[in-house]
Amino acid sequence: MTARPVDVAPTGPVRFPDSGLARGWEASAVIVLTALLLICGLVSLYNASSILAMGQERADTYYVLRQGIGVAIGVVVMAICAFIPYSVWSRLSWPLLLISIGSLVLLVVPWTESIAPSINGSRRWLRIGISVQPSEFAKIAIVVWTAGMAVKKASQFRSLRQGLAPFLVAWALLVLPIALEPDFSTALLIGLLGLIIIFSAGARISHFVFLGLVLAPIVYWQLVGEGFRVKRLLAWIDPSSDPAGAGFQAYQSLLALGSGGLTGVGIGQGRQRFGFLPEAHNDFIFSMIGEQWGLIGVLVLLIMYVALVLVGFRIASRAPDLFGELLALGFTSLIALQALLHMAVGLSLLPTTGLALPLVSYGRSNLIVTLASLGILVSVARMAPGMKAARA
Repeated sequence: MTARPVDVAPTGPVRFPDSGLARGWEASAVIVLTALLLICGLVSLYNASSILAMGQERADTYYVLRQGIGVAIGVVVMAICAFIPYSVWSRLSWPLLLISIGSLVLLVVPWTESIAPSINGSRRWLRIGISVQPSEFAKIAIVVWTAGMAVKKASQFRSLRQGLAPFLVAWALLVLPIALEPDFSTALLIGLLGLIIIFSAGARISHFVFLGLVLAPIVYWQLVGEGFRVKRLLAWIDPSSDPAGAGFQAYQSLLALGSGGLTGVGIGQGRQRFGFLPEAHNDFIFSMIGEQWGLIGVLVLLIMYVALVLVGFRIASRAPDLFGELLALGFTSLIALQALLHMAVGLSLLPTTGLALPLVSYGRSNLIVTLASLGILVSVARMAPGMKAARA
């Protein structure tokens, strides 16, 4: 009697989970990549913030525990957004826009300083029992509202007055208060998100040229009219020209990345964690990763972001309708732009801004908004034609 051979590997095609949140490989990939980036973020955050926390007479785990609370809340929010049919967001687009505009206006009017104090020269936080950063939640509002309106006005994009003009009015109501905080980089990011969505929906190239001509003087005034921004631009052109002043962060960031070499100086090691690089746990955490994990660690991080963005674009291409496509495209672009701009600043390819590295940098408002965006992305993936057939 011959013994039956034991199968040590599956002989059929590999199948991804077809129940729960992970319906299909796209949703599975989003969830796995999100989890990996969150783990990377918590480890990097502890290494970047432990010395800072102890210098403030706090426990070395102060910042990472606060971020952990944000992760817990954000994961719940992501799960809720993933289970909610994405079509629901179309009905919520106007309430989201109006709430965002109202909360942003509270930051800039003079009689609300008790709940919107000035911190480091900017009013970006509402303190209403908890601290909330309205400009972060405006990112969800701009994507949802623009996607919904783009679907309704798809046949009117040939007209500047009826097609593009309504978008410009709503965007201005969001962008202007953010610019007045002042937070020019976030205002620019939100404007770019809106433009990407309506361009994908079929807006005319000539309208973008016209808009560029109109906005060029405003952007120039914002960049050159503010003294501190002029100093940042000059320091960006040559970080070594003022290494102890305006170019300090850029100079230290390049030192951190350069000292990391191929494999890094080791997790929990490195000089920049001792406070040489300001805001290392937030605005420059990419540089800290480069110092401690080296080029290999940076490449692994970059691969995870590229994979997440490519999966997001695939989800957009397979969406059942235009609204789902624009939602997926908008939220994928949000993550891609933030990651790209953050890394470019760390490499001194762009002037210093205050944009966080998604899922990695310290900041609970940004973290929760990013996880909510990914939850909506999973919702679109779960409603793809193949997934709808599988659920029938």
